Amino acid sequence: MLKFLSKVRIEFNALDPRLASCMEFLAQCNARKAKESNPACQLIVKRRTDDHPPQITVTFVNGVEEVFDATSTPAQTIRTMILEKGQLLETEQMFREAGETWPVIIPDEELNHPPPSIKPRKAEDKQ
Repeated sequence: MLKFLSKVRIEFNALDPRLASCMEFLAQCNARKAKESNPACQLIVKRRTDDHPPQITVTFVNGVEEVFDATSTPAQTIRTMILEKGQLLETEQMFREAGETWPVIIPDEELNHPPPSIKPRKAEDKQ
């Protein structure tokens, strides 16, 4: 998960009963496997003393920042969203390295073509 991120900032008040998602996400970030995937990723924990709701801010390796409301978003959902966006980043990078344009634009006429038909195989062909 951390391999797609350059920075993770977790903010919460330790007395806030809504901090469960922050603590779970922090534990995931501190896992050995996560740290080994990107040792350069900054992990910042800010313990607040005000009523600001728990919040997780992630910065992807391409500089895009995303803020999650940790009061209403489970840690596993945040992790899944990061992995999905990370896969998109990897795909984009592969296309760019291959000299292809990104995003890939499929012409409308190709989208409207019916899929090729597949003829069922005869019993004697299966042997």
